[in-house]
Amino acid sequence: MRRRQYLRALGLGGAASLAGCTTRAEERPADRGTVTLAAATTAYDSGLLPVLNRGYADRFGARVESVVRGTGASLRTARDGDCDAVLVHARPLEDEFLRGGHGINRRRVMVNDFLVVGPPDDLAGAAGGDPVAAFEAVADAGATFLSRGDRSGTHIRERRIWDEAGVDPGGEWYLETGQGMGDTLIAARQSGAYTLVDRGTFLAVGGDGALARHVDRGIDDPPPLLRNEYAVIPVNPARHDATYALAMSYVGYLTGPGQSRIAEFRVDGERAFRPLARSADPEFDQYVPSDRDG
Repeated sequence: MRRRQYLRALGLGGAASLAGCTTRAEERPADRGTVTLAAATTAYDSGLLPVLNRGYADRFGARVESVVRGTGASLRTARDGDCDAVLVHARPLEDEFLRGGHGINRRRVMVNDFLVVGPPDDLAGAAGGDPVAAFEAVADAGATFLSRGDRSGTHIRERRIWDEAGVDPGGEWYLETGQGMGDTLIAARQSGAYTLVDRGTFLAVGGDGALARHVDRGIDDPPPLLRNEYAVIPVNPARHDATYALAMSYVGYLTGPGQSRIAEFRVDGERAFRPLARSADPEFDQYVPSDRDG
């Protein structure tokens, strides 16, 4: 199968992505197969994804092989038929994926928020409650800003904030890492740069005092520019040779029993995500592109 060849071709990078994402065989029920998941780096770097995958394996007796990429690359992996489901966080890219018929049955899973972080002395004067004003201050000061530059969910949101600020970032002060969130955050720590980061990765990787939170509106009710929603989308089995039944069982776990694990997950005692799947009211817009008519 192409998907298995793809995983083997990942080599050492793929092995690092899979580390910690499954439990040992003797700790699981009878092996019922494997779900290949293309997942955003933020879900993995925060430490939550391995927790969820172990919970799924323990409950359903199926393994999860995680290909950890940015949202754009994860959706490309799904378009190529090299995974069974995606866990991503960029609604515009998800809408393109759904409209193209590559995925079906999108479900909301969880939400957190984005933070603007940077050196504690904040020479650019970015501190405050408004991400647009913070980006403007960084640009005006010519302070170093690290962008992921990888068409990930975080990169898509960063570009939206620059657009809102009326700034076309470039020049020596604006650098693209082309890396995942954890690696980009480490680079920002080492260079004293500003960056946009999700709360989960910041707590897991950046919370040692080398970077300060200059814009943090809280996880409970962040404004739209900082709200960061994650969704799981099975690959359309009419398009690709996907293990659809197992993919749907994984969706069921994330939106069912996994919601408790998301609610309980902490990094140094702080919440990194809020569960989002359970609602007393119908939320049909989650299944289809957000700009769909009718």
